[in-house]
Amino acid sequence: MVTLKQYTPTAYSRILGMGAYRPDTIVTNDDVCQWIDSSDEWIRQRTGIVTRHRADADTSALDMALAASKEAIEAAGIEPSQVDTVLVSSISYPYLTPSMSAVLTERLGATPAAAYDISAACAGYCYGIGQADAMVRSGMSTYVLVVGVEKLSDVIDNGERSISFLLGDGAGAAVVGPSDTPGIGPTVWGSDGSKHEAIRMTHPLTDIRDAEAGKPRPFRKDLADPETGTMPEDAPLWPTLRQDGQTVFRWASFEAAKKVTEALEAAGLQPEDLGAFIPHQANMRIIDQMAKVLKLPESVVIARDIADAGNTSAASVPLAAHRLLQEHPELSGKPALQIGFGAGLVYAAQVVILP
Repeated sequence: MVTLKQYTPTAYSRILGMGAYRPDTIVTNDDVCQWIDSSDEWIRQRTGIVTRHRADADTSALDMALAASKEAIEAAGIEPSQVDTVLVSSISYPYLTPSMSAVLTERLGATPAAAYDISAACAGYCYGIGQADAMVRSGMSTYVLVVGVEKLSDVIDNGERSISFLLGDGAGAAVVGPSDTPGIGPTVWGSDGSKHEAIRMTHPLTDIRDAEAGKPRPFRKDLADPETGTMPEDAPLWPTLRQDGQTVFRWASFEAAKKVTEALEAAGLQPEDLGAFIPHQANMRIIDQMAKVLKLPESVVIARDIADAGNTSAASVPLAAHRLLQEHPELSGKPALQIGFGAGLVYAAQVVILP
């Protein structure tokens, strides 16, 4: 009888180091209100957002992912060549293939690490942490780089007000590796595809065609009116994001909020055991509602990166975690409950020990 050799499993995994990249350009609410009929006061009251970072034309999602990844790898105390799996979550990388993760692996010097992209929108980073945890514990990988990165300024129409004013750019990264003690709790994840149209693109890429010649037309963002941010009628039909805000708000505040409680219970912890709560930075009112559902004590630090960074989709949770560690170094080594949720609609939550 032939017996197959198996991986040598590792009992536990943990996050060894984190990195982040925030673009230098800061867009204020007053800046946004040049393009939409709104006000700084309204945006602050409804979302909690004051500013958001946006990358310039010469800075790509890949550039931001590379910078965040280098910091995370250095913080983890390993060499890029030791990374054997790279997972990247993004909805704004402009190439369907090859994957950003494969190109990032080469740029980092991590070849021949396994590499693939995750399409789970704002939950993508937490999806990646769950997968990295399973890979390390199974013995399939030793060090997994998980990246959440977005250049959402490439996929918004500044002149519409369902979602464009919420969004920012940035990248966050984490290295997951073996641990002597539990460092990542069970991941509670799932989806509700019945609400898939709540956050969506205006149309598929196949609609980018020249009406007469039937040939694809290249996207020219430089054609947008610099004052209004809108595109001329004869511009390419580039798909941009739209959102049914009330549907998403209700679902996140009540349905997704239940998942943070499930993740906490799955980790065997009580709210008072937490050092931090790091939810997806979608809306300050949603963050407050989730904290209320959890009945968090005042001792738990709640991430509110949204005020300065806006909603950065897949980059949201790692950026917020990175900032918390900078501002509250005493949180190092303490458990944090994190959740991502967004288009799909999808969600993922887990408790992690902060590096």
